[in-house]
Amino acid sequence: MDLFTKPQTLEPKALSVTQLLRRMKNLLEVQVGEVWVEGEVSNLRKQGSGHWYFSLKDEGAQLQCAMFGAAKRPGAAALADGVQVRVFAEASVYEARGQLQMIVLKAERAGMGDLQARFDALKRKLQAEGLFDPARKRAIPKFPRVIGLVTSETGAALRDMLNILQRRAPWVQPVLVPVRVQGREAAAEIARAIERLGRAEAFGYPQCEVLIVGRGGGSLEDLWCFNEEIVARAIAACRLPVISAVGHEIDFTIADFVADLRAPTPSAAAELAVPDGAELLARLLQTRRRLSRLVLERLAKSQAVLNGLKRGVLQRGGDKLLREPMLRLDTLRVRLAQVLRNEMEAAAVRLHELRFRHRSQHPTRILERRLEHLSNQRKRLARLTQETLLRNHEQLARLRGLLRTLGPESVFQRGFSITLGPDGRIARSATALQPGEVLRTKFADGEASSRVLETFVKIP
Repeated sequence: MDLFTKPQTLEPKALSVTQLLRRMKNLLEVQVGEVWVEGEVSNLRKQGSGHWYFSLKDEGAQLQCAMFGAAKRPGAAALADGVQVRVFAEASVYEARGQLQMIVLKAERAGMGDLQARFDALKRKLQAEGLFDPARKRAIPKFPRVIGLVTSETGAALRDMLNILQRRAPWVQPVLVPVRVQGREAAAEIARAIERLGRAEAFGYPQCEVLIVGRGGGSLEDLWCFNEEIVARAIAACRLPVISAVGHEIDFTIADFVADLRAPTPSAAAELAVPDGAELLARLLQTRRRLSRLVLERLAKSQAVLNGLKRGVLQRGGDKLLREPMLRLDTLRVRLAQVLRNEMEAAAVRLHELRFRHRSQHPTRILERRLEHLSNQRKRLARLTQETLLRNHEQLARLRGLLRTLGPESVFQRGFSITLGPDGRIARSATALQPGEVLRTKFADGEASSRVLETFVKIP
């Protein structure tokens, strides 16, 4: 290589667009990951595939967002153009367009987190107190005549309920207590209205048989007064059955859990509260036709039986018809009299036996028998005692004579004596005595002492 030739510089290796975007995507997914983002929804597009696309913006910026399979994602119903929402999403890069996008996993209206927490806390509290227990819920009367309505007097919900009540049950008298159904004071007004209708006689209202409490649809904030504890406790304390009809079918409030019956909409509440008059009329007409047919059939059968009787036994005289029954009656009368006599005789025999047993078991008789037995035992004891003493006396006399014959006194009388050694024992051998020992000799008339001088042993 020529020393004066300028060396060639190595050019840096370039990344492809795909490689760069993929590196950026990996970096975002690792460094940012899943986060909560709050902003305003705009340009919401719902595709036929079930995927929703929209922008989330604030005053200074916007993000492209995608919610795949939105129908299965929690909170999708909260998404609408111009609505402030909070979304839980994963930061990523859409490589085909090279743009940042957020993959939304769930969404909720802004501020709903605190409301949901309050909702869950109150729900747990009231459930622990038993206010949701199905056992305390009362049945809705099937045919009410007076129904109390607690709702707004200007809302479409009231018009819908009145129209349905008029169409289905025109005999029902609705009693409206108008209240505000959203806002700060709404919960207190609703609770007071429920209390007044529950004690209608004290406030001058007609006595209702069931209450409908509710309003039309709206946001969670609009329906929040029906999630207040004061409303829940008023419903629980009400003496009348309460139907809760708040919002649409997907809306659930604390009032729904406490009420005796939850209706998906106010219109549905009116339908659940009263039967369909037209249907009732049709059923009554059908029942009347069935009863008429049954009565006519029964009359026709009875007429046929009567005609048969007229052609048979009724053609004969009444005395002939009654002759056989009278004979049977006389026979039964004789049998009954005989049975009664037999029963009376058997009862008399049983009475005599019981009277005899009673006399024999009388305390006086029992005492006499026991005294007689005691006297006999006393005599027997005296006889046995006397015989025993006599036998013992005779035996004692025999033993005394034997003692005289075999005892030492008889020996003494024959001239014998007994010599006792120094130890007081009978001296039986001369070899047992020692010179100098003092001996005692017993005679028949006394005793004498002596000293051993010498012993002589007899040699056999």
